[in-house]
Amino acid sequence: MNTIRNDSTLDFDVIVIGGSYAGLSGALQLARARRRVLVVDAGQRRNRFAGDSHGFLTRDGQPAAAIAAEGRAQLAAYPTVRFHDGMALGARPDGEGFSVALDDGTLAGAARLLLATGVRDELPPIPGLAERWGKSVFHCPYCHGYELDGGRIGVIANGPMSLHQAQMLPHWGRVTLFANEVCPLDAEQQADLDRRGVQVEPARVDRIEERATVILAGGRRLEMDGLFTFGRLHMASPVAEGLGCALDDGPLGPYIRTDDTRQTTVPGVFAAGDAIRNAGNVAMAVADGAMAGVGVHRSLLFGVAPFSKP
Repeated sequence: MNTIRNDSTLDFDVIVIGGSYAGLSGALQLARARRRVLVVDAGQRRNRFAGDSHGFLTRDGQPAAAIAAEGRAQLAAYPTVRFHDGMALGARPDGEGFSVALDDGTLAGAARLLLATGVRDELPPIPGLAERWGKSVFHCPYCHGYELDGGRIGVIANGPMSLHQAQMLPHWGRVTLFANEVCPLDAEQQADLDRRGVQVEPARVDRIEERATVILAGGRRLEMDGLFTFGRLHMASPVAEGLGCALDDGPLGPYIRTDDTRQTTVPGVFAAGDAIRNAGNVAMAVADGAMAGVGVHRSLLFGVAPFSKP
């Protein structure tokens, strides 16, 4: 395996911070352009709690971990690629490039940075929910809705966006919105859910048991085949904020502002994956990474262009 030595300071064309789908995809474009690339991978894929991945062409239904492992193995075959299995503690401008502090004390320098640092899900504090995350509790219907086979689907409300989730999910099954005392509905919203065949349970959710059985306050039990909910999203790494990259606030949390080339507001720093959007899956992350990798390479060829956001 191509790894960096702990006692050395190495210079690269690009340091990719984040070794999941977006980071690997971006690094692949750069490796094929024969650029010297360091991939910093802490091994914390957002979908590490899920078994199989869906919706990614040619890999539909395959184990999520296997897709990531195969991508890394293919990338490692390129002689200009190195890996650091650990964290980037921070990054700062350094001359005409950037310096990245790694968790083993190594400083690595590069002309460009590609941030594929991902996000962290803050789930509703309901007993039994976190243990089932990625197994019978999900956030993306395109990733996991089909496998519920038109069955009983519960939406655990965690704010106003839960209404949107309940409106979408009838295409995948028979939906109950557990309003959980945090998603009040006006008459128009209630009428819309009625038209879609969505049942509404206003009571507070006490806990989740068995596969996806919802226990309401007072002890009433409603057995579901699967549950969906939204978590509040947080940056999984402080690197973007430490560099001064502008963040926008979406309905689920902050995300890194980028232009069409995936450059952030800091010249020479690019970003891709879930950290730049409030929704995502493997296919979107791979696409983002590829676009960012090409954007980085073009900036190496032609210079850094000013940030341009329509």
